[in-house]
Amino acid sequence: MAPYDRETLLQKARDIAKNAWAPHSRFRVGAIVVADGRLFHGVNVENSSYGLSLCAERSALAAALAAGAQDITDLAVSCIDADESAGAGPRVPCGACRQWLADVAPNVVILVDGLDRVFRLSDMLPIPFSLG
Repeated sequence: MAPYDRETLLQKARDIAKNAWAPHSRFRVGAIVVADGRLFHGVNVENSSYGLSLCAERSALAAALAAGAQDITDLAVSCIDADESAGAGPRVPCGACRQWLADVAPNVVILVDGLDRVFRLSDMLPIPFSLG
């Protein structure tokens, strides 16, 4: 995670979440990916056809990949509109994002705002789909 500490990454995720396009759910999410020592930002972008919406995690991953990043090491996620009493469910990456991570960043460290635990992808997706 060096040179970025946990709180720095989570604060950056909180800050970028304010740019999310969430007119339907009003549930803004920000994500920061650390790849090759650089930071890449993503926000959720909703569509009236929910299946066409883009999660913040995939948005940040796509930005990193588009920039030619090779080594994705960390992901920080913040759902700034999550109820403070909510558990992990509404805060952690969805199944589609977990599969993206399995494909492009299987060894990623995942930080989730509001949860003290540091996650590995294997904690969230113990048996990922694979063509290999």
